[in-house]
Amino acid sequence: MPSFEPKKLALLRILQILEKFSDVDHPLGQQTIADILNRDFGIELERKAISRNISLLKEAGYEIEQLPEGSYLKERQFEDAELRLLIDGVLSDTFISAKHSADLIEKLCGLGNKYFRHHVKNIYSVREWNKTDNMAVFYTIDLIDEAIESNKQIRFDFNRYGADKKLHRVAYHTVSPYQLMHKNRNYYLMGYNEKWHHMAFYRLDRITNARIIDTPATPLRSLEGYHNGINYKRFSTTLPYMFADEPEPVEFVCEDWVVDQAFDWFGSGISVSQYGEKHKVRVVVSLMAMEYWALHHLNAVEILTPQSLRDKIKEDLVKAMEKYNKNRG
Repeated sequence: MPSFEPKKLALLRILQILEKFSDVDHPLGQQTIADILNRDFGIELERKAISRNISLLKEAGYEIEQLPEGSYLKERQFEDAELRLLIDGVLSDTFISAKHSADLIEKLCGLGNKYFRHHVKNIYSVREWNKTDNMAVFYTIDLIDEAIESNKQIRFDFNRYGADKKLHRVAYHTVSPYQLMHKNRNYYLMGYNEKWHHMAFYRLDRITNARIIDTPATPLRSLEGYHNGINYKRFSTTLPYMFADEPEPVEFVCEDWVVDQAFDWFGSGISVSQYGEKHKVRVVVSLMAMEYWALHHLNAVEILTPQSLRDKIKEDLVKAMEKYNKNRG
């Protein structure tokens, strides 16, 4: 078969063959590599030349294991477990549409060898997951990134789902953008609302019709509480639901099993002490987020301080009782 690629490309093609066709369970003999090289690229090489090229690749730093039955690429850019982790992340994140999820998963599978795809059973289940209908998310990410780099404000529609299961515009915002953050399986824009003059967090899959405007962004370090920039640990522990109110100290009593949940949501900085047969936990957290969290764990958590939060939850419970005491029959 006449060559349709020059032999000087053989080194690169042998590396690609090892990446695609080899692993510890599927080492490739020199003749097999020569056959694939000829079949797929039209390059004819003798077995000795194959051996020399493999030696060159090893000298260049590629970890190629040579066994009596053949050679395989010992390490690649991503291990199979790492690819599975990334694929599971794409599947579970609700802000990525089904189509974009499928496209991303195909690209991730392409980073493994030919045998990887057969071991990933959930690749084709993407449409069974709860995914956004907003197809503009990736465009919005690029636009926000450009706005942050150019220090410009952005304007966009903010939407919510209605009873018809479609997004509907509920507000129009002008924002100085600072950061994109991933939290609770969603992607958020952290930005300063220029109308209401406070920091806010906007779910990306609820944003449409975003555009950059010429007005310079408000400098982040000029805002109260941000003179030293963004405290990322604070966002991972004190703002579990991405509410924008200022975190405050909170004490609550909880059942033993809730301590594990507290570590998950508020991080290892929490303080835990014995409180009779229960535990007292001290955290610094958004009160709006804490109200939501405490109601979620209603039967196992009691807020002690601050009194304002305790009163707010009591008010929530009274309203709930009034609602459920009504006869809906």
